[in-house]
Amino acid sequence: MKAILLVLFLSVTVLSGCAGFQTGSEVLHGRQAFLIGNHEAALAYFQSAAQRDPNYIYGTALRQGIWSYVGRSEYVTGKYPQARQTLERTVAANRDEDIARLYLGMALARAGEQPQGLKEIETGMKGIHDWLEYVNQAHRFSFGQFWDPQRDIRSAIQSDLAMISGRELDWQKLIAEGEWLGKRMEEEIDLARRQESHERSRESDSNGDEP
Repeated sequence: MKAILLVLFLSVTVLSGCAGFQTGSEVLHGRQAFLIGNHEAALAYFQSAAQRDPNYIYGTALRQGIWSYVGRSEYVTGKYPQARQTLERTVAANRDEDIARLYLGMALARAGEQPQGLKEIETGMKGIHDWLEYVNQAHRFSFGQFWDPQRDIRSAIQSDLAMISGRELDWQKLIAEGEWLGKRMEEEIDLARRQESHERSRESDSNGDEP
């Protein structure tokens, strides 16, 4: 009996591990497709990953739920009503999902709900800006120095927030800026990871040369 239970336990563990690997692989393929503009493929990957594990979280520094990716992919493929529903679900589950909130605001604006959309866009932009400031502050985290090192993202956000608070709001420009910001943050995940890996490798090589 114990032998049978052990076999069952090992089988469940292996199957769980395989499912987790498949989910992670689909998210990676989805992100690659999203970043090169193959949005329909990205949506298919993310939807499949969400079906496998609806609670999947991607990332360690900037953590994002799988439904954020689904909603953002629905948005960029023009499925605005679906994107709104998915992104509302995302931010309701985690109020710190600032990129999802940014896309939610843009989906609302495209649906004609501009006052609420503007509120979500502004809140999302401020959240992204504050997160970047937080991780960079006095190198609070070892990885902080690799995120937005030239302040390109934060400077762009500050300009957008100034436009929002101004008298005349160019909605077309704001939406374009928001879409740029959403994609740029996704690119920054990989840029920061590569830079951190390069720096760690350089430090390791340097330490290895010491007598």
